[in-house]
Amino acid sequence: MNKLRLFFLLRKNTKLSEKRNPMFEANQYGKLFGYIGIAIVAIEFIAIGTFMGWIAAKDDEAQILFFVLPFLMIVDFFMRFMTQQTPLMLVKPYLLTPISKYTAIECFLTSQILDTGNLFWMTIFLPYTFIVWCGGMTTWAALGMLLLFHLIVVVNSQWYLLVRTLINQSMWWWALPTIFYGSLILPMFLLPDKILDKIFDGIGDFVGDNAFSWWTFALFVLLFVVLFAINRNLQMRLIYNEISKNEKTKLKHVSEFQALNRFGQIGEYLKLEIKSTMRNKAIRSRFIQGVCIIMLFSLIIAFGSVYNSSFERNFWCLYAFIFFGSVNLIKVMCPEGNFIDMLMVHEENILTLLRAKYYFYCAMLILPFLFCLIPVFAGKYSILMVLAYMLTATGPVYCMLFQMAVYNKTTLPLNDKITGKNQMENKWQAIVSMIGFFAPVALVMLMQAIFSEEVAYLVLILIGLAFTLSEPYWMRNIYRRMMKRRYDNLEGFHATR
Repeated sequence: MNKLRLFFLLRKNTKLSEKRNPMFEANQYGKLFGYIGIAIVAIEFIAIGTFMGWIAAKDDEAQILFFVLPFLMIVDFFMRFMTQQTPLMLVKPYLLTPISKYTAIECFLTSQILDTGNLFWMTIFLPYTFIVWCGGMTTWAALGMLLLFHLIVVVNSQWYLLVRTLINQSMWWWALPTIFYGSLILPMFLLPDKILDKIFDGIGDFVGDNAFSWWTFALFVLLFVVLFAINRNLQMRLIYNEISKNEKTKLKHVSEFQALNRFGQIGEYLKLEIKSTMRNKAIRSRFIQGVCIIMLFSLIIAFGSVYNSSFERNFWCLYAFIFFGSVNLIKVMCPEGNFIDMLMVHEENILTLLRAKYYFYCAMLILPFLFCLIPVFAGKYSILMVLAYMLTATGPVYCMLFQMAVYNKTTLPLNDKITGKNQMENKWQAIVSMIGFFAPVALVMLMQAIFSEEVAYLVLILIGLAFTLSEPYWMRNIYRRMMKRRYDNLEGFHATR
């Protein structure tokens, strides 16, 4: 079997495995909301590409897009963390077949290169190229520029795959993109304006002279080949380790968290939440990524000129407080699906576990509160706004997220990172996430238009306090409804382990 036939066979098998997944139908709800969001962003990108194309055609400077392309690729890199996992390498059955293991890896890597997600940036490139072509650029030059743009996106996808794979192994690898992108961005904030002007003038002259030269294509082709080869070898080694579960174990001191003993059974479940966050790859990586994202946006808002509108400031402040809940509590009880049978032994064990989770995630809000103090001191946030959104998270938002304990019935793997997927399991997850992200900000915008900013935040604080103080009542209601569905949920947890 040649590589082309093997590629189509593995691609067909991957699609069939997705359709045979018991949660395939439920995932359609998440995809629907995803498509709506993609359509909105695509419209905005078409407008950006059209606007920049008019400028380039008017000034007869076709290389203008190259000046913003590095920033677009930074956005592309971080967007892939939210939308793209590492390759869906279902290699376990293929390891027992006579086909070349490296050939199988190459086929999966190639399928990622040909993924339609890489064409998303064409919503900017196509209108830009079309308008520049209408402005006088030759057809071959326009096609070559379009091909170069797409080649840069493909190289960026390979760079993302390398970084994402390394980060899945150790969070210390975050230093690699931090140093790389920091060296590009920090000089803009640290260097004097005169030096920056000289640097930008030099970059502008260089790009104007070499943007369409043959060696630019050769450089990016070389980068693609090198990154593809690195990913080929790295993915093969790491997937072998994951499938065979070859992990190095070290004897280490295990903290007993004895200070939590005074809280009885809730204290024991608090220990379980802390240790799960510290030890399990899936939960730990989401926690560390959340800390990095919240800190990054807090610094950008505090010291940058972007996100200065009222809506943007309110949205990112709310985002800081509901991030941990949106990525973890939206799948509440899914990690416990691995051992939920044990939790059913004693009466109200689940209720105690849910309350411990609530207290744990309320305590975790101390981190975003501290990060949000940076924009407060910079004058971008008010302390009233920060308190309002923190109480909104502990109140109505967490109340909605914990409702998912009634409907979630898909076991979440704790340590599978390379071959695992992280999709929406049911329609309610997507709906609750959308409401949690946008409803509080919409309410604040509405009340600000009618009353004032202070009144809006005070109303939000009162609503948050009401939900927070009534936690024992709505948590017990969730527990009772969950118990009515316990056999259906247990069947789902067992089927997806």
